[in-house]
Amino acid sequence: MDFILWIVIVLLFLASFASLIFPIIPGPLVLWLGFLAYHFFINNAGLSLIFWIAMILLTILLIVSDIIANSYFVKKYGGSKWGERAAAVGVIAGSFIIPPFGIILVPFVIVLIVELLQKRSAEEAGKAALGSLFGFLSGSVAKVLIQLFMIAWFLVEVWIS
Repeated sequence: MDFILWIVIVLLFLASFASLIFPIIPGPLVLWLGFLAYHFFINNAGLSLIFWIAMILLTILLIVSDIIANSYFVKKYGGSKWGERAAAVGVIAGSFIIPPFGIILVPFVIVLIVELLQKRSAEEAGKAALGSLFGFLSGSVAKVLIQLFMIAWFLVEVWIS
């Protein structure tokens, strides 16, 4: 029975990475389902309190990484405060509009439009919109690294217990 549960846990962890391509999959939730499956069905004393607290904090970081990265890069590439806000809204809206491409295209287009509406030149607006693309890419890299770290910590905890 444990073998089947471990297969399910591994599949859940893999599905959490699929959420990077298909934002309709709730990556952090799927990752947590793997942790909880181990806790409730294999070893309910195997994961420390520090592990659970760290996973909560890392999950929060995982959820907001796209928004943080998008806002940072829009600002870095000359975007306005409104452009930063538009990038954050675009990431959220893009997750639901034409997945998986919406999370890339929607923030780009929204930032471009917002910056043009603020009487920025096409070059300035384009640079800010390009910043939203770099934000998406860096946010995705951050998500992969955070998820790998969470899974590695989980495996260490399991191995120690």
